[in-house]
Amino acid sequence: MIPPNPNMADGALVAQERGCGQRLRNAREAAGLSVADVATRLKMPVRIIEALEAEDWARIGAPVFVRGQLRSYSRMLGLPIEPVQSASGVAPIEPTHLVAHWRTPLLQRVADQVGGRLVYIVITALIVLPVWVATRSHLDSSEELAAPLDVPADKLAAAQQTDTAAQPAVREPSTVVASMVPPRQSAPAPATTSTAPELSLHVNDDSWVQIRGKDGSTIEEALLKSGETRTYPAANVDRVVLGNAKAVEVQRNGQAQDLTPFMRASVARFTVSPDGSLAPVSD
Repeated sequence: MIPPNPNMADGALVAQERGCGQRLRNAREAAGLSVADVATRLKMPVRIIEALEAEDWARIGAPVFVRGQLRSYSRMLGLPIEPVQSASGVAPIEPTHLVAHWRTPLLQRVADQVGGRLVYIVITALIVLPVWVATRSHLDSSEELAAPLDVPADKLAAAQQTDTAAQPAVREPSTVVASMVPPRQSAPAPATTSTAPELSLHVNDDSWVQIRGKDGSTIEEALLKSGETRTYPAANVDRVVLGNAKAVEVQRNGQAQDLTPFMRASVARFTVSPDGSLAPVSD
């Protein structure tokens, strides 16, 4: 550990002891490690180690990345993590709370249900009623006339010819029923369902996640807690940034994806194609 300067004022000495950068530097030098040694062990660029000890957070990026790098550095040196992060002054990022502002009123739901049933009843009546009327009228007209046995044959034949000429022509019941019943429509073929590609994230440890859409909008930007799972349609996702990539399992339609080609230090950056396949960031 570097001894304090005797010419340093009391206030500056207290600030030096409280600063997380000075704590990390003192612990590293006490362990006999150089900046290059620490960068090699943590698989980080040398400039990130220098920025952490100089407390230059602007060179590192988002606050969640700063806290993640401080956690890794403190764990390697055997320092308590919480005091170092508290001394950095970088506040943790709270996840976004989603609040629903819309719901269907109860009266509207009841009216929709009653209206649907009334439509079904009316359609059924329009189909059944014409068939019933046509069938009943022809059943009544199909009765045969019974002739008495004592009537002479010549008079019976003449009477039958007279009745036949006076009665209008009647179509067969089967023809009338066929003309009244609407033609049966063939049932539509069942629609084929296709499963759209999905991208799933399962977090095993706290990790910052940033999801950008194809239109440039932010789909999600939050600190996900351990055990949380997120699923997104692959066609809507453009870019993904994972702060603690080693603790995040990425799945494409239920199959785990290898993030090694997209990792730099503990951060993974990649793009997502519409079919759910991953690719490195081009810029």
